[in-house]
Amino acid sequence: MPELVEKAFLAAEDDRFYQHPGVDLQGLFRAGWELLRTGHKGQGGSTITMQVARNFFLSSEKTYSRKFREILLAVKIERELTKRQILELYLNKIYLGNRAYGVAAAASIYYNKPLDALTPAEAAMLAGLPKAPSKFNPAVNPERAKIRRDYILGRMSELGWLADAQAKAAQLEPVQTTLFLGAAAEVSAPYVAEMVRSRMVEQFGEAAYEMGLRVYTTLDPELQRTASLALRNALLDYDRRHGWRGAEGRVEFPAGDAEAAAGHARAQRPVEGLIAAVVLEAGARQATVVDGQGRRHVLDLESLQWARPYLGEDAMGPRPKSVTEVLSPGDIVRLRQGEKGYTLAQLPQAAGAFVAFDSASGALLALEGGYDFVLSKFNRVIQAQRQPGSSFKPFLYSAALENGFTLASVISDDPRVYEKAAANEEDWRPQNYEGKSYGPTRLHEALVRSQNLVSVRLMEAITPEVALRHAKPFGLPVGQWQPTLSLALGSYALTPWELASAYMVFANGGYRVEPYFIQRVEDVGGHVLFEAMPQHFCDNELALLPKGAGQLGEGIVSPTTLPSGQRCQPGVLGQAPRVISPENAWLVQVMLRDVVKRGTAASAGRALKRPDVGGKTGTTNDQRDAWFSGYGPGVVATAWVGFDDYRPLGRMETGGKAAVPMWVDFMQVALKDRPVQELKPPPGIITASIDPGTGQIVPSGTPGAINEYFDVRYPQVTTAVMPEYLPSQAVSEAIGDRQVVEELF
Repeated sequence: MPELVEKAFLAAEDDRFYQHPGVDLQGLFRAGWELLRTGHKGQGGSTITMQVARNFFLSSEKTYSRKFREILLAVKIERELTKRQILELYLNKIYLGNRAYGVAAAASIYYNKPLDALTPAEAAMLAGLPKAPSKFNPAVNPERAKIRRDYILGRMSELGWLADAQAKAAQLEPVQTTLFLGAAAEVSAPYVAEMVRSRMVEQFGEAAYEMGLRVYTTLDPELQRTASLALRNALLDYDRRHGWRGAEGRVEFPAGDAEAAAGHARAQRPVEGLIAAVVLEAGARQATVVDGQGRRHVLDLESLQWARPYLGEDAMGPRPKSVTEVLSPGDIVRLRQGEKGYTLAQLPQAAGAFVAFDSASGALLALEGGYDFVLSKFNRVIQAQRQPGSSFKPFLYSAALENGFTLASVISDDPRVYEKAAANEEDWRPQNYEGKSYGPTRLHEALVRSQNLVSVRLMEAITPEVALRHAKPFGLPVGQWQPTLSLALGSYALTPWELASAYMVFANGGYRVEPYFIQRVEDVGGHVLFEAMPQHFCDNELALLPKGAGQLGEGIVSPTTLPSGQRCQPGVLGQAPRVISPENAWLVQVMLRDVVKRGTAASAGRALKRPDVGGKTGTTNDQRDAWFSGYGPGVVATAWVGFDDYRPLGRMETGGKAAVPMWVDFMQVALKDRPVQELKPPPGIITASIDPGTGQIVPSGTPGAINEYFDVRYPQVTTAVMPEYLPSQAVSEAIGDRQVVEELF
């Protein structure tokens, strides 16, 4: 560590560092006297050793109990380590703004220099940052940064550590305001970083912390930034729809004292996408707020019309008629930057998650486990077990298509009571979301409209056991689920990661690819310790294997040839197993595309304006979970919104309203450079004219007839409303000897 850098930090933070035993009694008495004299906590009480204790072992809360623990730890540290070791820890740990931890990182980011190339002015500038990295940041507040820098140069001169002439010359130098962010993180992905840390410790044990590992992830930086912004915007928009919960807190300061207000704003915890501010003045028509940088923002009455009093998830008070109904001087609030400047916001209480994969390889493209990692380190993408609701239905419909049903099958949507079928042995009365029945409905339309009653009857027809067996190869955690009829409505829990990775099967034409997020791991010398081997498809030719020959069950179509001409064998390392036929995948895609085109996610279709996207909404009981899982060419993504404590989101907060906007914001960026994919069915798919009311095949050209897709592997008969139309010969042997009861249809 260059002596110049060391002296600059000692002059700024602890000039008696080499004299005191870890606690500077003079500094503590000085801080105590300031507290007694003014009632305010002053500076000067923390030594560098105490800061090391705080940074490594304690929180930054300003309480007397924390300060007492800090003092005890500092004394113990001084007994265990030398002064040089303590200073080494401090200078390599201290946060200096702009994601710079340690002086070497700060020198690179602020000046693009190694430490030994810093000038006295530059060293003093960095030494001024620990006190308040945002307040004295030369790129943000060059005036204040210069004041702090010049003070430190003066102290270095007074202490005899810098010649007077050098100090005065350095004080005349202009403040450098350019940031060299090449040394900063390319993208913020703290939830993924924690996944990496956990995986490395799992792989290498505690030694992982000392091996100097370099871990390269599969994240796409642009898509990661897009996912973060999309999630934050979705949660903030949800928050606005439910009203104003009041100021985050209140502070006292002399009326009109903008500097004091700014100081209180700086003291608030940082939150991604929201800046803290304090209300300076408030009148009937507008309020002036001050942020931590001392900037003033005006909030007028029109911009506060959303801030109706929050009365509950389904109720709000009247629109404010005066700004003073919402804001008062001294209120601590949050601001959100929009197209027309900053607007009033608040910390969202609802949680969210977003994850996206490359559907061909399984590579993780983007992941956000919550609004802000600092607020909550709970990674909802991989840790939140939530009911998927109707997002599960595509797997049920896929199973039905393998068991004798077609897109033209007509099933009753009339209400039905299932005696003692609920968990508490009470009668179960499933119903559609809007509480109405659509009558006899074709399978195709039932998924587009997400009709629950059709889905329950479909589950009863093929049996829950068959549905679970069909869903297992998708990677869903079916081992934790029970074979009940409520499975049709997504009543068993899974994570967003599991749901998104399962949807990859539909998106890529029927293959199960394992998701992964670590591309390569190198040791400190650059030697590769691990490198991912993405699974590949061998799809040049496809053949139906004999019954029992497939890896995953009867009648499964398996890959047959590698590019080299070698026959594909199920289960071979590096080969993605086919879990549904290309015909089955195509038929599900047809329905999922119509969900986006004209169904429960039609808003996504209107926004993206392309025919090659599809997906399915999901909403659970009382709107406790809102989902959307979908795909475009090469990309699969899942969005989820809900409360961590499982309370309802509120009426009308369905997957289409709460989750789809997040997904759309992401896909608009993810698909912008991807050409529209040709929608070409596989060879085993044919089209035929049907009567839309009965689902029966009719001659081409019949008035009122529509075209529908059919899988040639099965008879083109349809399950009609009347029992005599049941295609018993088409029902899979997986159902066994169970009889399909007439009242289902």
